[in-house]
Amino acid sequence: MMDEELKCPVCGSLFKDPILLPCSHNVCLACARNIIVQTPEGETPPHSRASNSDYDYLDMDKMSMYSETDSGYGSYTPCLKSPNGVRVFPPTLVHRHCSITCPLCHRSVSLDERGLRGFPRNRLLEAIVSRYQQSRSVNVKCQLCDRNPVDATVMCEQCDVFYCTPCQQRCHPSRGQLAKHRLVPPTQSPVAGGQQMPAATLRKQGTCADHDTMNFSMYCVNCKTPVCMKCLEGGKHGSHDVKPLAAMWKQHKCQLSQALNGVSDKAKDAKEFLVQLKNMLQQIQENGVEFEACLVAQCDALIEALTRQKAKLLTKVTKEREYKLKVVRDQITHCTMKLRQTTGMMEYCLEVIKENDPSGFLQISDALIKRVTSSQDQWVKGALEPKVGPEFDLTLNTDPLLQTLIQLDFVQSKVESATVPPAPLLQLEKCCTRNNSATLAWRVSVFPSNPIEGYVLELDDGNGGQYREVYVGKETVCTVDGLHFNSSYNARVKAYNSTGVGPYSKTVVLKTSDVAWFTFDPASAHRDIVLTNENQTVSCNSYDDRVVLGTAAFSKGVHYWELMVDRYDNHPDPAFGVARINTMKDMMLGKDDKAWAMYVDNNRSWFMHNNSHTNRAEGGISKGATVGILLDLNKHTVTFFINKQQHGPVAFENLEGVFMPAVSINRNVQVTLLTGMEVPKNFKQQ
Repeated sequence: MMDEELKCPVCGSLFKDPILLPCSHNVCLACARNIIVQTPEGETPPHSRASNSDYDYLDMDKMSMYSETDSGYGSYTPCLKSPNGVRVFPPTLVHRHCSITCPLCHRSVSLDERGLRGFPRNRLLEAIVSRYQQSRSVNVKCQLCDRNPVDATVMCEQCDVFYCTPCQQRCHPSRGQLAKHRLVPPTQSPVAGGQQMPAATLRKQGTCADHDTMNFSMYCVNCKTPVCMKCLEGGKHGSHDVKPLAAMWKQHKCQLSQALNGVSDKAKDAKEFLVQLKNMLQQIQENGVEFEACLVAQCDALIEALTRQKAKLLTKVTKEREYKLKVVRDQITHCTMKLRQTTGMMEYCLEVIKENDPSGFLQISDALIKRVTSSQDQWVKGALEPKVGPEFDLTLNTDPLLQTLIQLDFVQSKVESATVPPAPLLQLEKCCTRNNSATLAWRVSVFPSNPIEGYVLELDDGNGGQYREVYVGKETVCTVDGLHFNSSYNARVKAYNSTGVGPYSKTVVLKTSDVAWFTFDPASAHRDIVLTNENQTVSCNSYDDRVVLGTAAFSKGVHYWELMVDRYDNHPDPAFGVARINTMKDMMLGKDDKAWAMYVDNNRSWFMHNNSHTNRAEGGISKGATVGILLDLNKHTVTFFINKQQHGPVAFENLEGVFMPAVSINRNVQVTLLTGMEVPKNFKQQ
């Protein structure tokens, strides 16, 4: 792993004669010569201009470095000419007006008249590379083996001795004072004569790059570089803060050791974390196999339960079939016997009738007549009707089970349940429908750590379409009005809190009423309207026509209701039909464009919409008459029935949207509303 630290970023090989750039990165001396570029201030000497076409881009690079060199920072263009994408230039460039760019951080620095000699040679890195190469190429031998030394396995840093495993256990056991010694993997350093020496050798003194004969003895804190005594006497470091080299060496070693301790702790944590992750891989694999087996077992249990239930249901069907077969067979036997008796008696009577002896006939005729009459009485009503039908009175409703199977899924994870609310539970015993309204109730079995802020109730369109929100709030019971009649709605609910929105509950199917049950609506009625009989009977206090609407609202489907005329005086013109909720309430129904109606007197009737009278028909009303209204929103027609006689259907314009049953009367009329009725059987769609 350390070999990546020992490789040159230009050539990709181990460092050879490394030099230290001002940015603290290192490059080989030979590689540094290859990445020197010329700056615009100088001109390339004729002898340095390359003749090979591979270097024709040199002039272009002069311009690219112009502004960057001034600031001390620059960039280089990556290239595939070297392992790390560094563009290699010919080595014949002069140092004057040249710069070098670090291949790692891309920082550029100009060269002075000393050229690359102005960069210090990294002797420490060079020594580390040398030890690394030797440790890989030569096996270190044990220094305590008497004959045929074997490869050393450890080296004691305090004793500076290489040990093989047997010698280390015999001569350097890890107990007593020796337990404090540090044993490390063996390395070797060569010396003259090819003899083997411990790695901890005498350190070599570095010489000053400006004064070749002087060794480094001081450290310039300002420039952060070792200097010699001559550098302090007349050089640029004379006024800088300098300290003894040995003291700074120890101080920086101490700082590096302290920093390494922190990194070592992190590396230790990382190793433990990797062990944890590797153990987790095994646990995940084992838990996955176990969970799959558990899932298979659960599904098999469901299949087994379904198979048992299937067998029970088949047994019920078999019993029902056997019962029906027995009843029919018994009825066949009984009927056959009676038929045989009756047929025999009939044949005997016919033979008696053929006889010409009056006295003999009269002797037995009374008894025969009684027998025939008695036999006829035996064929009572129902005797020739089957006691059972071929149909099976068994109905299997699999829809709830299918919905449950479709929604079969894993419960919410522990992480999620601690944050977002769980799926609410629909209380099916409290969910119901009435007319075109649906009431739903729900609860939460487990409350999350964050309190629930509200719920969102969603219904589809009654045809299996997209869901839409119909309620958002804190209540756990909600009634939704204005649904379509004779429709099945899918409903679901979810909870939310400050963390987020939880999962949906299971879906419940609610079917609205096939027919409409409703009354007159006192809230929308004109003030002259009087409602009695639980808002099913309407009268009026005014001689003018006044309008009252029903409580039901229709938007699709076919609907039928009737009105019975309880009182009819002075031949008024009551009107019956449908209207929008904003129709005029102080005039006859149908005079504005919000109502579609038929008004009728004692002799004839007319259809009316937007004060337009059409389709005059004979036949009026009186006390006790019934008026039926059939609204077909699928075909946008209205049909009227006066005493079961059909008038229409009539297709009105703009008969789309939401409509309510409507009536307009004055004080001479009283009618009673009859709802929950099927479409008349004699209805003819024209």
